[in-house]
Amino acid sequence: MPPIYKPTTGPEDWKQFLAKPDLHWKTGYSAKSMAYSWEEADGLPAEISKAVGDALGFEPEPLIIIPEYKVPLPGGNTDSQNDAFALCRIGEQTAVMMIEGKVREPFGPSVGEWFKAPSPGKTERLKYLCSTLGVSFPPAPELRYQLFHRAASAIIEAERFKADLAIMIVHSFSQEHVWLDDFSGFGTEVGAACELDRLSRAKTVAGRPFYLGWVTGNAVYLSR
Repeated sequence: MPPIYKPTTGPEDWKQFLAKPDLHWKTGYSAKSMAYSWEEADGLPAEISKAVGDALGFEPEPLIIIPEYKVPLPGGNTDSQNDAFALCRIGEQTAVMMIEGKVREPFGPSVGEWFKAPSPGKTERLKYLCSTLGVSFPPAPELRYQLFHRAASAIIEAERFKADLAIMIVHSFSQEHVWLDDFSGFGTEVGAACELDRLSRAKTVAGRPFYLGWVTGNAVYLSR
């Protein structure tokens, strides 16, 4: 991914960064809801700031936010494309924050489905993700593969930026909290007690603290 970025002028600018803009840019879906939420907040939405502040004692100050941020992974040519990357100041520390936006969209295939025909590349990648997260290989087949590489993205980039903390948040605009059970199952795998609108520190990741959270977005953005 090129290291040169351009600033946005509004939420519609986020569309161009999507892997499939015509498919994913729809009212009531996560990409558009999240873009309008973050742009109107001129940074981190209030619910994100509150969840981080409650957990870490200081509200985060965003230093840079990049939509559709790609993180290269071993074992193939497909990157992990995060809905947003935020480098933040939190008190005297810095944090890399990866955001996965959701409404009703699922987290994609389970590990068992994705790893059904384990090629050498897939084996290398899954072993790397498990090692990064400090969990056993292979993980439970019912867990969602997307959550492994999204969570690992935060840890990978925190190391690259030499940040003090790594954070991965699902910013869900579903008021019914659709797919929260899948997220909680992944949280259990990494030793994090996932609760609504709270961050929890994972116990399996050694060294740099890593936090997971599910934060509910404002329903007004489902109609933008």
